[in-house]
Amino acid sequence: MAKIFSGVQPTSIPTLGNYLGAMRNFVTLQDGNECIYCIVDEHAITVPQDPKEIQKNIHNLAALYLAMGIDPKRSILFIQSEVPCHAQLGWIMQCVSYMGELERMTQFKDKSKGKQSVSAGLLTYPPLMAADILLYQTELVPVGADQKQHLELTRDLAERFNKKYGQVFTVPEPYIPPVGARIMSLAEPTKKMSKSDTNRKATIFTLDSEKEILKKIKSATTDDEASIRYDREAKPGVSNLLDIFSLCSGRSVDELVTAYQNKGYGEFKTDVAESVINVLSPIQERYHNLIESDELDEILDEGAEKAYAMAKKTLSESEQALGIGRRNRH
Repeated sequence: MAKIFSGVQPTSIPTLGNYLGAMRNFVTLQDGNECIYCIVDEHAITVPQDPKEIQKNIHNLAALYLAMGIDPKRSILFIQSEVPCHAQLGWIMQCVSYMGELERMTQFKDKSKGKQSVSAGLLTYPPLMAADILLYQTELVPVGADQKQHLELTRDLAERFNKKYGQVFTVPEPYIPPVGARIMSLAEPTKKMSKSDTNRKATIFTLDSEKEILKKIKSATTDDEASIRYDREAKPGVSNLLDIFSLCSGRSVDELVTAYQNKGYGEFKTDVAESVINVLSPIQERYHNLIESDELDEILDEGAEKAYAMAKKTLSESEQALGIGRRNRH
C-alpha cells in the first residue's frame, strides 16, 4: 500500500478532459492505496480570485470528487485552508528554498511574463506545494507534464532539509498514470481542452447539461473528408472525438473506426455525445444530491480532522528538527 497525495485548485468546474485524464484515475487509485485528496484553495489565491466564486467552486469541487467515486471511508478529502499546517510548513519550505530556483520555475516565468507586478505568492507557490505533499509523508504523487518541475523541487527541498536537520520527510516519487488519450479542444483540436478557454464551445464541463453536451459535440471541428479514421496529424478533430468516444464507451478506437466506416459525421457525433452523457449523468445526479446536503460538510469536517492529525505530527517533527518553538509543547 502506497501513500498518495493529490491536490486540485478550485478555480473552475473540472472539464471532461480533467475527468478522463486524471480524476477518474483517482478513483482507481483508492484500491490498495492510502489516498489523500486536497482542494488547494490557498494555491488558487496566488492570482486574483472573486471571493464568492472561489467559495462556490470549493463546494462544487468537493461534491464532484465524491460524485465521481472518491470514497471518504477509503480516502481523505479535505480543504487545504482548513488545515493550518499547510501554511505553516509552507513557510518552513520557503526558508529552505533559494530565490534562484523559484525564479527558474517555468510556471512562474509563464504567469509573470509581461506583467507589471505579480504577487509574492506566485513565486513561493512551489514551496507551499512541497509542504502539501511532505506533510503526509507521501510516497507517490500523480503528476502531469506541467507539474513535474514542481515535484522535482519538492524532492530537492525534502532531501536538503533531511541532510541538514535530520531525517524528517519521505522523499516522494512521481506517479505517472497509465498512458491515456489527451483530450483536446473541440474548437481547436491541436490544443488541449482547457477550462480557461474563452470559447465556451471548445470545452465540455462535467456539469454541462445533456443539451449543452450535444450542442458542443455537434459543433466540434472535424474536416471536409467525411471519413471516420484515426490520424492525429491529418484528422485531429475526428481523432479527438474517437478518443473521447473510446474512453466513455469502453470500446477500442479500432472497433469504433470499423463500426462507423460507412456512416456520416452527424450520426457519429450524436453517438459520441450520447456516450459522454452516459458517463456524466450519474455523476451529475450524485453531485446534485450532495451539493445542498449536510453530508458534504460532514465529510469535509471529518477529512480536515484526519488530515490535521497526520499533518500536525510531521509539522511538529520539522519544527523540533529546526529548533523552533518549545519542545515540550508537542
